[in-house]
Amino acid sequence: MKHTVFYDAQCPLCFSIKRVLRRLDWFNKLEWIPVQEVEKSNDFRYLAGKDIYDQIYMRTSNGKLLAGFYTIRKLLVSLPLTFYAGVLMYLPFASRLGSPLYKWISKNRYDWFGRYETPRK
Repeated sequence: MKHTVFYDAQCPLCFSIKRVLRRLDWFNKLEWIPVQEVEKSNDFRYLAGKDIYDQIYMRTSNGKLLAGFYTIRKLLVSLPLTFYAGVLMYLPFASRLGSPLYKWISKNRYDWFGRYETPRK
């Protein structure tokens, strides 16, 4: 079973990161779904009430829902070339720095990179 990643397809940063990580997903462990599609479907009720435009979300292969820094950490550890970077993010107190850094980047990404008019897949 795959991890399902929900990303903002109108965010140039998010789209670029997705494109790079898809190329590194040699064992096809990840499925990428734009949050714009989530709004149109009843298949993702577990995301109801979540800030899907403010954070990247992942539903792991075992059904656990992750958000923000914790999604990035799981993404990195899931891919062979980024595995060790992901492992570093599991060190004690890494989330104390990583989580606020993720939130700051997420909050400012549209100011820095703009926004696509239409979602990109």
